[in-house]
Amino acid sequence: MLILTSNGLTSQQLLDRAIPYLSGKRCALVITASVGFKRNDKHIPRHTQELLACSASTVNLFDFDDQCPGGLSSYDAAMLIGGNPYYLLRSIRDRGFAQPLHEMADTGVLIGVSAGALVLTPSIAVIDSFTPEMNDFVGLTDKTGLSLCDCEILPHYTKFLTRFDRFEERAREYERQHGVTLHRLNDGEALFFGA
Repeated sequence: MLILTSNGLTSQQLLDRAIPYLSGKRCALVITASVGFKRNDKHIPRHTQELLACSASTVNLFDFDDQCPGGLSSYDAAMLIGGNPYYLLRSIRDRGFAQPLHEMADTGVLIGVSAGALVLTPSIAVIDSFTPEMNDFVGLTDKTGLSLCDCEILPHYTKFLTRFDRFEERAREYERQHGVTLHRLNDGEALFFGA
């Protein structure tokens, strides 16, 4: 099961839909994308509460940067929190987590939040249209995601409409250039695959 969210399981509708899949599950809360904050990320308590509200049995922090890929197999579910998608994708590749994440999506529950959701799609290149500076210190050239689904997303849609100049126009230009349709996700919304 794959769940792509804009900002987590932040609506009652999403919580209700996720409960049957997360009830009794051991969950890894993956903090790798939160560059500079990691265990101090301000969203950790909220995401932990979301998972516990879905009756998860345990929630433990997990970081691709300092844990081994085999360690993910001791969990039934994983939530990849937001942050820097370029850094997260590089860490997944460099540390050998692509296969364990594919397996988690096939046999367990894999939830992506913002950047954590983007890396699970076919490409994170849409971020180049809005905040390419996030890649300055990462230097990622291959923007191919894990392709756990066949769609690309644009999280925080209504929030970013006012934050970025010509946001919708730039999103449509990306769609034309890449021949894709971006699924625009607002906070509190998600896409479920395999449900």
